[in-house]
Amino acid sequence: MKIGDMSEKYVSSTEERITDAGFNNSSVKMLESGTLLYSIFASIGAVSILKIPATTNQAIAGLKIKDDSLDRDFLYHYLKSRESISKSSGRGAAQNNINLTILRNMQVTLPSIEIQRSIVRNLEMISNQVTIAESHLMDLDALVKSRFVDMFGDPIINPKNWQTKRLESMGELKNGVNFKSVDNGYEVKCLSVRDFKDKYSIDDMSQIGTVSLNGRPNASQMLKNGDIVFVRSNGNKALVGRCLAVFPKDEKLTFSGFCIRFRIESNDINLDYFLNCMKSDSMRKAMIGRGANIQNLSQAILSKLSIPIPPLSLQQEFVDFARQVNKSRFVAQQQIEKLQMLYDSLAQEYFGD
Repeated sequence: MKIGDMSEKYVSSTEERITDAGFNNSSVKMLESGTLLYSIFASIGAVSILKIPATTNQAIAGLKIKDDSLDRDFLYHYLKSRESISKSSGRGAAQNNINLTILRNMQVTLPSIEIQRSIVRNLEMISNQVTIAESHLMDLDALVKSRFVDMFGDPIINPKNWQTKRLESMGELKNGVNFKSVDNGYEVKCLSVRDFKDKYSIDDMSQIGTVSLNGRPNASQMLKNGDIVFVRSNGNKALVGRCLAVFPKDEKLTFSGFCIRFRIESNDINLDYFLNCMKSDSMRKAMIGRGANIQNLSQAILSKLSIPIPPLSLQQEFVDFARQVNKSRFVAQQQIEKLQMLYDSLAQEYFGD
């Protein structure tokens, strides 16, 4: 089990397996079905429940319930709320770690088992609505991807033999800022991996957290309208290569060192066409780098990607279609965000700070 496998509440499959020989000659333990999983570094705070016996890598702790006065689903939502509360507190663009000692000593206030189960029912009701809205969002994404392939073909295979250009010839790539929790002196909004979610673009800066840096980032590390930002590194392999467009308008906005910024400098390509091209499944596969626990995407990998360049009139035809779908997508995304805010508000009420 890796963090990338923990995308849903219940986990019943893994991307990788360990052999009997590997298991018998290592220190890993087999966790029972029903064990609660909690990530303790990289993508800190991810929570899931095992539905199968499994081992985990070192980024995940397994929690077995020993006390009948504790409902497992209550603990699941309690730990999930820790992630939500920490995200809403401001900082957090850098990847932090906790250790087993901190986890073992975490204090959990336990109401009666009846109250615990009532809390679970309320939070599960919201979570289920989020799942439905996310499913609708995926259907809309699939519609746009299907239209893209119909019009242009797979961008890696390029079956329609469009002219291609390397990404490095069409714009500028730049890594984000690195900083430590002790840095201070210059406050600035900072786009981080957690801001990406399934968004197509971001233009509301009120949702972006602020970080403290030792000094002002240089001009190339400040984002401009129409910049496209990629996830460069994350413990969850599924997030690497994810991208979105940003429109900070007049606000100062930088971006985390776990991201790469691309700024289009070519007149041959439409921003929305390019963004959808980079979001295609085959292009995402071409982007994924190599790594152990944290997967990596580099400027070198991005710069060598060949991008098909159809006529601008055809690009615009696709963009017009995608924008119509994105109106429905925006509504679905707003619904998800409102539901998540409701979940976070209730979780804070139930579990406190």
